[in-house]
Amino acid sequence: MRRSPPDAWYPLTTRVALAFHKYEGLGNDFVLVEADHETAVTPEHARSLCDRRFGVGADGVLLLLPRSSSGAVARMRVINADGSVPEMCGNGLRCAVLHVARSRSQVSGELTFETDAGLRPCVVDDRDRHGLVTVDMGVVRVAEDVQLDIDGERWDLTLADAGNPHAIITRAAPRSVIDVVGPRVATHARFVAGTNVEFATFDQGTVDLVVWERGVGVTLACGTGACATVAVGVAKGLVAKGQETKVKLPGGLLQVTILEDGRAIMRGPARHVFSGEVCG
Repeated sequence: MRRSPPDAWYPLTTRVALAFHKYEGLGNDFVLVEADHETAVTPEHARSLCDRRFGVGADGVLLLLPRSSSGAVARMRVINADGSVPEMCGNGLRCAVLHVARSRSQVSGELTFETDAGLRPCVVDDRDRHGLVTVDMGVVRVAEDVQLDIDGERWDLTLADAGNPHAIITRAAPRSVIDVVGPRVATHARFVAGTNVEFATFDQGTVDLVVWERGVGVTLACGTGACATVAVGVAKGLVAKGQETKVKLPGGLLQVTILEDGRAIMRGPARHVFSGEVCG
């Protein structure tokens, strides 16, 4: 049966064209929109933009807004593919930083961004169009261990806050299990505002990681999830504090270091894919 387009789309003659830029960070992809105010893209419109058949297609929308702090160059607000608004998005921030740097013809140096999780100092290295961005993600707080019963099976999780909530599972799981357990944990009554869910295995200073993102599902990469997972690894003695840890995600590699004061430093690529206009 042919699927009907989302209700949010209307004939071209009734909508105003919206300029956008498509970015991705290790396959975690976004529709970036430069806007003057937060309501420029509504949750309904974000869902339509992110639709991979009837829209541009993305894991989320990045709103690039005017700064409200003199210490920042711009403000980033994220809207997930389901229309929800997370506090922070590490891969999205790298994309926003690269976009602003290139618009300023800045190939290297520091840029500080406002996010809903606070100010985030960033360093861009775009020499030879590498698109590498290093982000000070702030202090990652590792909280308690919890146990959840999912369909009669016990799952052990460690909770962490990387500007947004995470529940880290340190055991391997096939994709068929992640597709079931991920959403059950993410929407569990234990987490009033929901949570991101990480499935991680540690091996000699590296981490293999798959993330079920709150409001999106399984994504190819998750920056905050990588930082939260490495912080949990440090807390449990699985990786060393102050040492760069390689985080292997389905979309590629991130480097994460947890400093002595608990701050997470994340380094990885961002890439501009294309730009265009859509009907509102």
